Amino acid sequence: MSTFAKRERLLLADLLETVGPDAGTLCEGWRTRDLAAHVVVRERRPDAAGGSLIKQLAPRLEKVMAEYTAKPYEELIQLIRTGPPRFSPFQLKQVDEAANIVEFYVHTEDVRRAQPDWTPRELDPVFQDALWSRLERTARLVARGVPTGLVLRRPDGQTAVAHRGAPVVTVTGEPSELLMYAFGRQDAAKVDVQGDADAIAKLRESKQLGI
Repeated sequence: MSTFAKRERLLLADLLETVGPDAGTLCEGWRTRDLAAHVVVRERRPDAAGGSLIKQLAPRLEKVMAEYTAKPYEELIQLIRTGPPRFSPFQLKQVDEAANIVEFYVHTEDVRRAQPDWTPRELDPVFQDALWSRLERTARLVARGVPTGLVLRRPDGQTAVAHRGAPVVTVTGEPSELLMYAFGRQDAAKVDVQGDADAIAKLRESKQLGI
């Protein structure tokens, strides 16, 4: 049975192939070639991928990213399609689902929503529930540095407290849109933001959402 992570992986690979290596993305400073290299390095070079979180590894990540960015674009896309190496933990379905549903969904939207003619995807309820489950687990991590209280709310009323504090900003939307918001893509997320005007402005200006 195909998993959500596998489906999103193939969607991302197809989209990267369609738009080409020099299209824009929502990732500041990255074109599609850079994003493709990031996805491959994350899966295939664990010795360097930690540089996105560990300061001491950042120079190595920068070097390895440059090496992969220089590879033929078609090769990068094929590496994304075929997935991680044989003995990678990402080969395990449970690990793949836990680690990659959000990764591939968000990066697919990073490419889609940077294009001038993009339109929202219609996502089935089961996939929305899967995204919500991941968001509940990571909300406090991605919002750990924000300067206000932050609550994420689904249209059905389910909530996740991303950051405790006052005043509180409440963001309402489908899980897919809340993910985009919580992972630092606020301007591209289709959500309703409610709360004190100064708190909302402070949250937007802080740029502290995301990993």
